[in-house]
Formats: sequence, C-alpha cells, structure tokens
Amino acid sequence: MASSTSAPGAAIPDRSEWNTGLAVELEPLVRRVLAPNPSPYTFNGTQTYLIGNGRDVAVIDPGPAGTGPAGHADTNGDGHVEAILKATAGQRIVAIMCTHTHRDHSPAAGPLQAASGAPIIGCAALAIDDSSAGTGVRADAEFDPFYAPDRVLADGERLAGDGWTLEAVATPGHTSNHLCYALIESGALFTGDHVMGWSTTVVSPPDGDMAAYMLSLNKLQMRVDQVYYPAHGPAVTKPQQLVRGMIGHRRQREAQILRLLGEAPATIPEMVAQMYKGLDPRLTGAAGRSVLAHILDLEAKARIARGPQAAPQAAEQQWTLIA
Repeated sequence: MASSTSAPGAAIPDRSEWNTGLAVELEPLVRRVLAPNPSPYTFNGTQTYLIGNGRDVAVIDPGPAGTGPAGHADTNGDGHVEAILKATAGQRIVAIMCTHTHRDHSPAAGPLQAASGAPIIGCAALAIDDSSAGTGVRADAEFDPFYAPDRVLADGERLAGDGWTLEAVATPGHTSNHLCYALIESGALFTGDHVMGWSTTVVSPPDGDMAAYMLSLNKLQMRVDQVYYPAHGPAVTKPQQLVRGMIGHRRQREAQILRLLGEAPATIPEMVAQMYKGLDPRLTGAAGRSVLAHILDLEAKARIARGPQAAPQAAEQQWTLIA
C-alpha cells in the first residue's frame, strides 16, 4: 500500500497481478472486478465491487462504459460491462451504485442498466465544466454528463438485499456528490476516491472543496469501519491509521503553502515546483488543482490574499500571506 503522503502516479504493479475482468472474492459478501483503464491517476484501473452472494447483488462503481449506447462511448472500458454481467450470472442485479460521477466511475451505469434492468441508486447527478480553474484538468476526472440516477441516497439512508445492507455515507470534498457505502454485515466501507489504497486523492475546484474534504476525513475517523475497499488500489486494513495520516498530510501541505508565501508572494505553478519536487510532469496539473483547493480554503479563512493585480486564470494569480 502506498503511504498516505504519496502522490498520484505511484508505481503500477506488474500487469500479471491485475486480474482485469475477473471476479475476485475479497470476503463472503464482496467480489471485485477490475476495469481495463489503468493510468497514472487510476492506478491499475477502477475496481467495481459486487455485493451479495445470494439471489440479489448490488454493483458499486460500474466504471467506464466501453463501446456502449450513444453518449456512453469510452474505449478504456471495453468489455467491462460484459465482465460484470458474466460475474453476476445467475443473480439479479438490484442496484447500480456510484460513489461519484467522474468518468472512470459512472458511465457504465447506463449500459449496465440497459442490460440488466436494474435501477441506478446512489449519488446525485453532477456534470460541470471545471476547466475554468486555470491549472489544468486531470484527463480522467471529467464528469459524466449522462449519469441519471433513479434514486438518490441521503446520508445514512440504507439499501438492503439478500443477506446484505448498504448504508450511504456522505463524503463531499473530492466531488460535492461523493458517497461512500458501508456494508453493515461485515464492517467494510467502499470509499470510492475519497480514500484510496495507493495515493491521496485530487481535490479539484470549483467542485472539489478542501474544507469539505477535511470534514469528510474527520467524519471517517470517527467511524469504526474494519476495512476500506477503495475504487483504486489495495484494500486498507488499518483505516483509522491511514485516515490520520491523510489528515496530517493535508495539514503539512497547508503549512508548506503558508511557509512559501511567508518567504515571498507566489503563483500556484511556483508553489507546485517547490512542493512537489520530482513529480511526474503528467501530474503537474493535478497537483496544481489540489494546491488551488488549499489556497481557496486558506483565502476563506483569511490566512492569505490575492496579489494587487487580478489574473484571469488561477495559475497566473499571485498570492500573498496576510500578516
């Protein structure tokens, strides 16, 4: 498992270990099917979870869609819907549940619903253009504009099937519509992108919100879940320890920003160059997004201010420390 302080882009394991497209049992009520969409942001791909070993099964994060119906095309997901259907043969899919609507998580919901007739239940619809933030968009994080839930779950609302119960845990921050799902029978928590087993998540304004993200981490720290199953990376077997480390990591990043601005006014690209030495150049934009999220949070707390000259793009804006 990567430490909580690692950045996206950690080493991807040997392809032979991935078991892409195969249903792997993690515990009696939980199986995992890995989508064929590895990248520096998704690690070895999006992990779709199948909940239930009886007649009913729920599908969490169906993933990228592949060559499905019009409007759902995404070649990175080719064959994944078919792999889910094969893994659930003989069972009835009773719910298709998404943690959030980035396009590596939710686009397969439409084709899977068309094939199974199951309702889409879970997070709210959200499709925005976040390119205006001016620090570059991570390629896999575009929102799915075609996601259409039949039912939106509120925080604490439950959905039950044959031998299993899932409870929605609202965790805004990575996105405003992010939900985790707790499996009541085993103490597992499906954490989507809020907590991942290989890196910290990207918090990308305008929808990503650092203050909300930190509150959601604190919320998880108060829970007693036994294991986390993230959408990317290995299971987290010491969840409280990891969450504490993630909170500490974000506080360190905030302290870095305040220290740099205490030395001299700076732009976000200038701060990224100092804070993320040796970063894969493909990930510079994503790092800038998370720094921007910290910047906006610090601005709201009146710890920093914009420079005297307003800039049209966030990447060009100079920031100063408030004495």
